[in-house]
Amino acid sequence: MASSRAVPNLAFRRLRGQRSPGEFAAAVRRAAREIGEQVACDARYIGRVESGEIRCPNYAYERVFLHMFPGRSLTDLGFVARERVRGRAARAAAGAPAPPTPFRNDEESDVLRRAFMTGGTATVAAASLGLGPVPVPAARAARRGGGADTLGTIPAPRAGGRFGDSEVAAVEEAVRRIRLLDDRHGADGLYARAAVPLRSAYALLDSGTAARQSTADRLHTGAGELALSVGWLAHDSGRVEDARSHYAEALATARVGGDPGLEAHAFSNTSFLARDAGRFREAVRAAQAGQHAAKHLSSARLLSLLALREAGGWAGLADRAACEEALGRAHTLFGRGASDADPEWMSFFGEPELEFLEAQCWSLLGEPDRAVRHARRAAALNDPNFARNLALYRAQLAADLARGGAPEEAAAVGGQVLDLLGDVRSTRIESMLAETARVLHPHRARPEVAAFLTRRRPVAPLQGGV
Repeated sequence: MASSRAVPNLAFRRLRGQRSPGEFAAAVRRAAREIGEQVACDARYIGRVESGEIRCPNYAYERVFLHMFPGRSLTDLGFVARERVRGRAARAAAGAPAPPTPFRNDEESDVLRRAFMTGGTATVAAASLGLGPVPVPAARAARRGGGADTLGTIPAPRAGGRFGDSEVAAVEEAVRRIRLLDDRHGADGLYARAAVPLRSAYALLDSGTAARQSTADRLHTGAGELALSVGWLAHDSGRVEDARSHYAEALATARVGGDPGLEAHAFSNTSFLARDAGRFREAVRAAQAGQHAAKHLSSARLLSLLALREAGGWAGLADRAACEEALGRAHTLFGRGASDADPEWMSFFGEPELEFLEAQCWSLLGEPDRAVRHARRAAALNDPNFARNLALYRAQLAADLARGGAPEEAAAVGGQVLDLLGDVRSTRIESMLAETARVLHPHRARPEVAAFLTRRRPVAPLQGGV
C-alpha cells in the first residue's frame, strides 16, 4: 500500500542478500511454482516491498514468502500484520460487515480473486497485486521479431510527468496495430515486440498526470486494452502464464479505473484462457462475472460472446443442460444484431466465430457430428483480413472430422491449415493440428493421412497452466 509515511522494509532487504531485485524476483517465481501458486513477481515488485510501499502482501505472495522462509511470520519478514492493514480484517475488527467474496471455489485461480481486491491508484493496484508488466528488454525483443517501431512508439511523460492526448492516442494506435497484425499473421512473431509499448503505456499510467480527467480515463482504458492485446498474443503463442499475468493486470486496471467495458473484456479473455487450459469452472465464473460487468453496456453482441464463453466452460464440465441454456442465450443475443455500443475489439465476432465457439462446445460434449456441422459453417469464412481465424476454424473442423471418423477429409482440411500457416504463426493452432495428427495416426496407411502427417511440423503443446 503506497503511503507518504512508507517505512523501508529492511528485514526483507536483508533476506534478499547479494541477489539483485531481478534475481530475487526469479527466486520468488520459482518458489511459487513449487507450491502451485502463480505470482507475476518482478524487480519492480521487490523494490516496492523493500521501500515499504507494500505494507502487507496479498494471500498468494504470503504463501510463497512463508514457503521460502519457513518458521517465519509476516512480521518477521518486515511486513505489517494483516489485521493492522486497512481491509477486510480491519473492517471486521471495527464491527463493519466485510464485502462478499465473488469467488469461493479453491479450484478457481488467484487471478480472479485478486481482481476484486484493487483500490486506490493504478500504481497501488499493480504493486499490491504483483501485476506489473512482463519485462522484455528491447534488444531481445528486436532479435525475436523486429523492432517495436512497427507497433508504434509511445512517448515518455513530458516534463513534470504530464501526458496529453497525443500520448494516449499513441497507446490506442498500438492496440489497433497489434490487432491488425494478429488478424493477418497470428501471434508468434508479435509477442516479444508488443511488450515494449505495453511497458511504456504503464510507465505513463504509473508516473504521469493528465490535465483533464477524460484524458486520464482514456489512458486507463488504452493501457488495459493494450495489456489484453499483449495477453492475447501470449495466449495464442502458447505462453499461458504470461497471458494470465497480462489479463490479471488488465482486470486490475479496469477495477481501478471503474471501466465496465474493459472489465468485461478482461473477464472474456480470462474465461477463454481458462477454457483452453482445462480450468472449466473458472471459465464459467469468469464469463458470468463478465456478463455482470457488461449488463448495462447496451451491447447484445458482447453479452452473446460472454454467454458463449460460459457455454464453453459448462461443456468442459460435461453439464449439457447448462451449456445448451447458455448457447440459447448467445444465439438470442446475437440475433439482436450489431449496435454502435459494440466495442471496437469485437470486430472478429461475426457468425463464423459464433459457429466456431459452438463447435467447440459440442466437441467437448462428445458429439463430433454436431461439432462438424458448426465447424463447417465457421470454416466457410473467406476474408483475407482474418487469415488467422480462417486457419483456426479449419483446424477445429479438421479435429472434429478426425474424431468423427472421417480421416481422409480431416487430413485434407488439415492440409489446408498447413497451407495457411505459411503466413500465419500461432502455436495454439499448431497445437490443435498436433492433436488432430495424434487422432489420425492409426489411419496412417491411408495416402491422404500419410501425406498430412508427413507435412505437419511437430510443435510443443501449450506450456503452463491456469
